[in-house]
Amino acid sequence: MTEHLPERITDPKALRALSHPTRWKLIELLGLERTATATRCADFTGESVASCSYHLNMLGKYGFVEQAEGGTGREKPWKLVKYDQSWETEGLEPEGQLAAEALTDVFLDYEVGRMKEASRRQEREPEEWRRHSRKSAALTYLTVEELEQVAQELRSILDRYADRLEEPARRPPDARAVRMFFATYFPPGSGTG
Repeated sequence: MTEHLPERITDPKALRALSHPTRWKLIELLGLERTATATRCADFTGESVASCSYHLNMLGKYGFVEQAEGGTGREKPWKLVKYDQSWETEGLEPEGQLAAEALTDVFLDYEVGRMKEASRRQEREPEEWRRHSRKSAALTYLTVEELEQVAQELRSILDRYADRLEEPARRPPDARAVRMFFATYFPPGSGTG
């Protein structure tokens, strides 16, 4: 089962290794399908097999993926080492801070791009799924303690279903992959900072 709090990535080289949109596509695919060859990755990403092989090897070099059992060469499957990635700039040396900021930019661009793609496909989804798929934003005022409580409650909700990611047998027959993206941030002029 996925750990509640993933290990924080602090190595600038590892942070830079994740700072590429193709690598996030590969991580997404491996999360969805558990294993994939470079050929399957090419089908999913629209990149060449050679490009996918290169990106998988870079992710492997920094411990994000590893080769799975079976296959040979580019037909050898890869799998995620960890399903959760975590990073922040706090406490890092300047090189690490810059790498973490660049990674955050790439990650946010990737997530927003995927949300836009899903939005364009929205009307082709079955009505029962469309009814519960939402994009919304909220602005409210919270204390630090209340913000912590909200974050814990959201994590608690997601943790109820976390075992389904790594253990497909635990998924109900009618379940499908659902991506959820949560962000909290402080608008300019909202207080300190």
